[in-house]
Amino acid sequence: MKPASAVHDEVSASQLLERFRSGFRFKLALTEEERRKAYRLRHRVYCEELEYEEPADAGLEFDRHDEHSLHCLIEHRRSGEVAGCMRLVLPADDEPSRDRRLPLQSYANQSLTHALLHPATLSRDEICEVSRLAIAPPFRRKSVASELEESLQADLGQFTADERRTFPIIVVGLFLATYALVGLTQRRHVFAMMEPRLPRLLSRSGFHFTRVGDAIDFHGKRSAFYIDLHKAEKEIHADLLPLYEHVKSELAAQADVDSGSRSLIAAK
Repeated sequence: MKPASAVHDEVSASQLLERFRSGFRFKLALTEEERRKAYRLRHRVYCEELEYEEPADAGLEFDRHDEHSLHCLIEHRRSGEVAGCMRLVLPADDEPSRDRRLPLQSYANQSLTHALLHPATLSRDEICEVSRLAIAPPFRRKSVASELEESLQADLGQFTADERRTFPIIVVGLFLATYALVGLTQRRHVFAMMEPRLPRLLSRSGFHFTRVGDAIDFHGKRSAFYIDLHKAEKEIHADLLPLYEHVKSELAAQADVDSGSRSLIAAK
């Protein structure tokens, strides 16, 4: 017989996801200060921790693509701390070249080998790239891929009441936010540069990415991957659907707060 405390601590997958939903909020970074929160977290992860980019005196990590991107934050409700962030890069209005529509084309264009699923062959108004996913160190114990693997391999019926048990869901939440933003911008074709292990892990949640490029040495081995939003929404794991609907409604409401927000989304 299980100890009473163990029985008390057992929760279903839906209960765990509900705890995550009640413990975190998804926010569109619509103001400069909100975007700076994302840039600070990116600097902490990409410059200070991973040393992928050179540190900046201001403690902010950003590039020219941020000007034509949508940014999303995941905030911990109780503490107000930013737990994670991501951006959705859209083709710049002043970039006419089909070979420079998305960031990955600037540093990995020669590796893009798929004849059909290529940014240059798809409608400019339907493509986008997800990048700069970051999770704050206090909200993880390992790499993003390791956190995702732990959350997927865990027994969903064996969780304690400790809120830290919901932290590995943050990375899944970032990809759900990606889908939601792609839908808000009325786009379909999503590209990303990822290490090979991450798409395999994401497939367990119903995120089935297609590799569309050869591996290159870009902060370790990375390849270009693609996913079709229309297909992806049909394949999301059933347990995640309530959370996905919540994320979509939460972000859509923020985009519809005022005319300025609406015009921002429309402009993208």
